Amino acid sequence: MDEFSGLLEGPRARGAFALRGLLASPWSLRVEADSPLTVIAMVRGECHISHDNGEQVTLGPGDVAITRAPGHYIIADGEATQPTIYIHPGQDCRSPDGRSLSEEMKLGVRTWGNDARASTLMLIGSYESMADVSERLRGALPPLLWVKSEDWESPLLALLNDEMARDAPGQAAVLDRLLDMLLIAILRTWFSTKKIQDAPWYQAKGDKVVGRTLKLIHQNPAHPWTLASLSAKAGVSRAALAKRFNEVVGESPMAFLTQWRLALAADLLCEPDETVGTVAERVGYSSPYALSSAFKRVRGVSPQEHRLRTLAAS
Repeated sequence: MDEFSGLLEGPRARGAFALRGLLASPWSLRVEADSPLTVIAMVRGECHISHDNGEQVTLGPGDVAITRAPGHYIIADGEATQPTIYIHPGQDCRSPDGRSLSEEMKLGVRTWGNDARASTLMLIGSYESMADVSERLRGALPPLLWVKSEDWESPLLALLNDEMARDAPGQAAVLDRLLDMLLIAILRTWFSTKKIQDAPWYQAKGDKVVGRTLKLIHQNPAHPWTLASLSAKAGVSRAALAKRFNEVVGESPMAFLTQWRLALAADLLCEPDETVGTVAERVGYSSPYALSSAFKRVRGVSPQEHRLRTLAAS
């Protein structure tokens, strides 16, 4: 498995927030929900997204944007429209003066807005649990990214729109899987574009020595790697590997290996059937104690504390 596949296999929506938004101008949503990942897809009409980090994009039909926590943003009919609706954690929808709008703006099954005949229709799908999206994937994404309709082609958007409006047995599970598929399709397209070729991790992947070393680590993190064994597999001396890896990645090969193993462990610890012992074995630690010590040293919390915090945020 390559590192991209490892990232993209992570999303597993469980009871995701799914909504069709029908909005007639003027409208503007200030989103402060802090969902781990949110997919914003335009079916018809346009919207303008202004992220607090300064990034901006206008989406048209077939365009899709993804946001990740932390970070707040405004979605509006235009750049100049001031927020008229605030979305707080838990998808709590309120007016600027604090009045609840949740019931007032319901328009049908998973459909919400200010006009059932509005020309603007967008789909919102939010992963509400930190355990549903791998920490590695969240860390690899910017706060806001987007893919334009001309860069991808799929029936998923139309299918998700149709299924959101249905009320049938097992519908939540259907929507979860469709959201996973749409997210993966959009990220696969985004990862393949030239927009990311300046990213340090992308450059590292293309480096002859560092790329080979990263592949070894990603494909078999549980192997008892040493600097000597990695350099032998990469076909260079230990000094040459250490120097080149530091130049490209910004840390030593062994430090990167530790971070990668602990990132994998952080994701696995949120799986209900995993224990600290089974996770330790899967990511290359000799015992639960060894994993716990490394986890606490690097991340500041024990594996058990990490699991409880992540599940509490769900």
